[in-house]
Amino acid sequence: MPTDPLSLVSPPLFTAEAFRMIDRQWARARPGISLMERAGAAAADLASRLARDSGEPVLVLAGPGNNGGDALVVARLLAAQGFRMAVVSRADPTCLPTDAANAWAAWRESGGTVLTDIPSAQRFSLIVDGLFGVGLQRDVGGEETRWIELANQIDCPRLALDVPSGLDSDRGCVRGCALRADHTLTFLGLKPGLLTGDGPDHAGTLHLDTLGVDAASLPAASGIALTQLERRHRLPPRARNSHKGQFGHVGLIGGGPGMVGACLIAGRAALSQGAGSVTLGVLDERIAVDYGEPRMMFAVPEDLVNARLSVLAIGPGLGQTTRAHALLEAALAAPCPLVLDADALNLLAADAALAGRAAQRAAPTLLTPHPGEASRLLGVSSGVVQTDRIAAAQRLGAQFRAHVVLKGAGSVIAHPDGRYALNTTGGPWLAQAGSGDRLTGMVAALLGQGMDAGSALEAAVWLHGAPAS
Repeated sequence: MPTDPLSLVSPPLFTAEAFRMIDRQWARARPGISLMERAGAAAADLASRLARDSGEPVLVLAGPGNNGGDALVVARLLAAQGFRMAVVSRADPTCLPTDAANAWAAWRESGGTVLTDIPSAQRFSLIVDGLFGVGLQRDVGGEETRWIELANQIDCPRLALDVPSGLDSDRGCVRGCALRADHTLTFLGLKPGLLTGDGPDHAGTLHLDTLGVDAASLPAASGIALTQLERRHRLPPRARNSHKGQFGHVGLIGGGPGMVGACLIAGRAALSQGAGSVTLGVLDERIAVDYGEPRMMFAVPEDLVNARLSVLAIGPGLGQTTRAHALLEAALAAPCPLVLDADALNLLAADAALAGRAAQRAAPTLLTPHPGEASRLLGVSSGVVQTDRIAAAQRLGAQFRAHVVLKGAGSVIAHPDGRYALNTTGGPWLAQAGSGDRLTGMVAALLGQGMDAGSALEAAVWLHGAPAS
């Protein structure tokens, strides 16, 4: 039975190559049991519940690979339940993979027919998308583009099998064009492309069916979906006999003229997240108190950067002046965990020597770039970053020996050893000024209270997005 993947704790993420390996291993070990039949049965069950009770046919789009085979099994099983079917495919049955060819033959033997185009002026109760699955290696073009664009316009529910056609299952980018599904039933395990970049806008509601495959037989995965907080993401309960010195002194440097709000937002977030005390080193010397949060302390930035702190964060509203550059240089020498955000990242991108020092730090370093900042750090366009968000975050993690969150739809948290997590909380409501500053303060607070750097970054990203989910 399909499950809601968000109800699972840290489910693994598998690449297309991993699924090809799983298919090969299954075929060798159990040649008489078809995973395609299991996938088709699971999809037919869900499709029967999603189809409108209108008596109109179900439109099935079947492509030239195993995804198309899954769709043909769905068509055969739905027809056996009494659904009217309209199967559309331009695949050559003599060129299909073995399982898909068997599904094609079974569909024809059951009396099913295949159309070469979507019937015009026809209404449908449901669309089942089986054009392209995880094996898509090119941009969609030709007739399939027209079918996908038409399917996106038809007024009925759309169910994608495994991944919406045209969505890169590894990277989460659209290959030319992609179906906008209302539901996606994905098989065996989660694909990273469903959870980041364009994936969430195209996948709709996610359903996962493991098809009865034992999780222990699946290959190791370097990525997880950050669906819920684990024990390592939670701080221990506070004893009643506690004092503020036990929960970290957070230093935050930034707040140049006209940008003080960024630093105030970060500081307030750190206090709200439980930091024992927070001191701001604000570059705008006119600001010496936060009337909205009078618990906040203030210090000269040059003094604060050399103070004894539990954690230091620099960047919100920092600017890129000579003074800002000097403060960043001093911050990189701090012996405590360091969070780099906003203009601190832009300064690193513009100075190879500073970037080199950041990569050589002994204490943990955390980077919180948005795609534009990531593109400057990597020396590529933001479009390149967005085309493969996971690879971009992993590259930054390796380059700076840092824990990195690449913010955006399905924020990517990458660790220095190559592991990564895709966050599943949040939404477009976070796309506003000050959102990233708040995240910086939350990360700093968790670090200051003793959480390890990787877990602190994951926990802060998840908690930051939770109210907007």
